[in-house]
Amino acid sequence: MSFSLFPKSPKFFELFREQNRIIVNAATVLHQIAEEFADCEIQCQMINRLEAQGDVINRTIARELSTTFITPIDREDIHEINASQETILNHIQAVSNRIGVYGLSRMRFPARRMIADIKDMVTDIGVMLGMLGSGKEVSQTVAKVKELKKECEMLLLSGLGELYDNPLPEPSEVLDIIKWTHVYDRIDKAFSRAWQLAKAIEGIVLKNA
Repeated sequence: MSFSLFPKSPKFFELFREQNRIIVNAATVLHQIAEEFADCEIQCQMINRLEAQGDVINRTIARELSTTFITPIDREDIHEINASQETILNHIQAVSNRIGVYGLSRMRFPARRMIADIKDMVTDIGVMLGMLGSGKEVSQTVAKVKELKKECEMLLLSGLGELYDNPLPEPSEVLDIIKWTHVYDRIDKAFSRAWQLAKAIEGIVLKNA
């Protein structure tokens, strides 16, 4: 009989998966906003509600961590996963709020593609979270997330280059540049934090193998 340091149904792993489910739902709604570019107000409200649900899970995990003596993985690792997922959800909400408030005339291709990649990244992170405590290999999933991150970095450079390509923009174009700079900044933060979380989960899995 093999002995495992992991409880069969650790509550933290279940909470992480529920937290990720909310993030994937929010990323899916954001992807719909980017693809359809319609009903933004209604969809932004949906993301705001999902963020509120995520905040409840975040506080639940923090409370459980403070009252649990023996945890299935190191306490700092639980905190890292919880904080990272909360931050990713906040960035997704920030992107949607900026799209909804700024009154953008169109959805730029680099933003649309990066938002799709973020949705895929958080979905893959959910797969990795499902492997916590199982001893399963996560390197292939990490590699997929890394490729998505690299694509986002290239798209971000392309998008920023497109914004600043005109050396003498009209006043209305300057305002559009400022708005899109803010949107791209939050997209950048979202995919960067997702990649950091994927690496952190990989390290946790290897440490507890």
